[in-house]
Amino acid sequence: MNRFASRRLSPFGVTIFAEMSALAREHDAVNLAQGFPDFNGPGAMIESVHRTMLSGDNQYSRSAGHPALCEAVARHHRAHYDSDYDPMTEVGVTCGATEGIAAAMFGILDPGDEVILFEPFYDSYLACAVLAGAVPRVATLSPPEFRIDMEQLAGLFSERTKLLVLNTPQNPTGRVFSAEELGAVADLCIRHDIAVLADEVYEHITFNDAGHVPFASLPGMRERTLTLSSAGKTFSFTGWKIGWSTGPEELVSAQISAHQFLTFCAPTPLQVAVAHALDHLPPDYYDGLQEGYRRRRDLLCDGLAEAGFTPHSPEGTYFVLADFSALSDEDDRTFAHTLTREFGVAAVPPSVFYRERPEEASSLLRFAFCKEPATLEEACRRLRRVRAG
Repeated sequence: MNRFASRRLSPFGVTIFAEMSALAREHDAVNLAQGFPDFNGPGAMIESVHRTMLSGDNQYSRSAGHPALCEAVARHHRAHYDSDYDPMTEVGVTCGATEGIAAAMFGILDPGDEVILFEPFYDSYLACAVLAGAVPRVATLSPPEFRIDMEQLAGLFSERTKLLVLNTPQNPTGRVFSAEELGAVADLCIRHDIAVLADEVYEHITFNDAGHVPFASLPGMRERTLTLSSAGKTFSFTGWKIGWSTGPEELVSAQISAHQFLTFCAPTPLQVAVAHALDHLPPDYYDGLQEGYRRRRDLLCDGLAEAGFTPHSPEGTYFVLADFSALSDEDDRTFAHTLTREFGVAAVPPSVFYRERPEEASSLLRFAFCKEPATLEEACRRLRRVRAG
């Protein structure tokens, strides 16, 4: 035990992403565990960073975000969602959406406040809520449909509820919540007068007819929703760590009040490059992003099915959950290690994304398909050996 470490962090240990990526390196496995692309985003964005650095724009930016990026974000929302945000008061920029989550929770929540989460969840939600001294209340999305149980959700609200965290498109399930589900959640939030942190970083990665509906666009939600977006997901530069938020001034200022003491500002040249991309990439860029990921999704799902898994084809994100019960009676964490060590493919055991009912994921693994087709084809080749024994 580390006698200097905070007791609040002790239940979390090392993230599952670090654990599985280290195991993948040790066994030279194809890493489909951690959600980072093995390819670059638009070359024009790299060139833009280079020009910005040479121009001398290399110092701290405004803490709430470089004006160029804040203005580009406002234009992007107007063009894609017909929504208006004041770039100087209703847009904030953070070091990735993950810091945006932390800053929002630290800026909004007081010790003892309750925050509602949907499991399985991105692991940062629970850790940040606990670090803020809040009390998590958890609604479970159960396979195979992962729909919101409205009766269960309604029972979680109390007079201490201050925030609900909603992730759509949803990691790790791949759900894009329906208009009916979103409307029912919105009604509960209005009835109980709470704020919403809408993590919509996969907003431009949806498939088939599952179009993204911004939660803030629902009646009564614009004034109580802080929405997160990410250059890492939309432009395939996860290492740049540029995220942004949009929402009413009260919520953005609460988030930025914490952000100024966490990182103060995101890297200036990268902010300028993302602004340039939002303003100048052609509209068909987003169509190409969706189509490219649709092909990757289908390639991996077909390979998983051929290997004996039962994949839950996602409606959005670049993750797929797959049932392995026909292949092994091991639990998900044990089988994830087996798959990495013996077959050379790393995935994430999704039970770590549950707090209340981890047994829901006991026969599931999460695979990332934000990889080159050749990488996915090699993973599928290795996975076929699992069925062969």
